[in-house]
Amino acid sequence: MSLVPSVTETLLDLGVRPLACTRFCEQPSLDHVGGTKNPDVDAIAALAPDLVVVNDEENRIEDVDRLRDLGIALHDMSPRSVDDVGPAVCRLGQAVGAAVPDPFPDWEDWLARCRARRPAVIRRAFVPVWRRPWMSMAGDTFGSSLLELLGWDNVFADAESRYPEVTLEEAAARRPEVVLLPSEPYEFKARHVEEVSTALPGVRVLLVDGHDLFWWGIRTPGAIERLGTALG
Repeated sequence: MSLVPSVTETLLDLGVRPLACTRFCEQPSLDHVGGTKNPDVDAIAALAPDLVVVNDEENRIEDVDRLRDLGIALHDMSPRSVDDVGPAVCRLGQAVGAAVPDPFPDWEDWLARCRARRPAVIRRAFVPVWRRPWMSMAGDTFGSSLLELLGWDNVFADAESRYPEVTLEEAAARRPEVVLLPSEPYEFKARHVEEVSTALPGVRVLLVDGHDLFWWGIRTPGAIERLGTALG
C-alpha cells in the first residue's frame, strides 16, 4: 500500500498494484484510504497490507506512529535530492520484489552523464510552489536539486525554511532569469503568468508540469529530459 503519490505511480510502473492509495495519488482505479495528511488508519489496518510506503513530507508522524503501533510494516521513501532517487527506487524494488529498470541500478553514473551536459553558465530560476501566500522552496528540496542538475540555481536556495513564504518583490530582487509556475501542489494557470510577469518584468515565465518537478521516482529520468527541453 502507498500513502505517497509518486510512490504509487512508481509501484504501478514496476508492475506492483497497491491494495490502496490516497486520493491525491491520482489513481481512480485503486481503492482510496483518505488523504496523505489524514489517512484512514483503521481502514488501512483492515486491509492487512504486507507493507505501507510512507514519506516524511507527505505523511504526518502521528499517523506513521499509529500504523507502526498497530504492527504494520512500513517502508520510508523520503529522498531529498535527485541523487537519492536511484537508490530509493532500488530499495523499493527490493522491498516489493520487483525488478527495477535502467537507469536506476546505475544511477550515479547516469547522473554524472546528465551533469556533463549542463551549460557552462549557471542561470537563475524562481519556482513558487504556492500562492496566497506565495511560497517557494529552499536548497535542500528535491525540486531545487533537479534544477541544479539542469544548470539552474534556485534563487531561494539559501532560505532557512524548506518552503519559505516569499513575495514577488523579493523574488524580483533576486534577479531570476526564468519563473517556473508548476501545475501542482498549487495549480498555476495561464492567468497567473500575467500576474507574475507584471511583478517581474522582462523575466521569462513558464507553466510546467508540477509532477515532473516534484514527483520523484520512476518518472524522474523522463522529467529531467522534459524540464531540460522546456528550460532550453
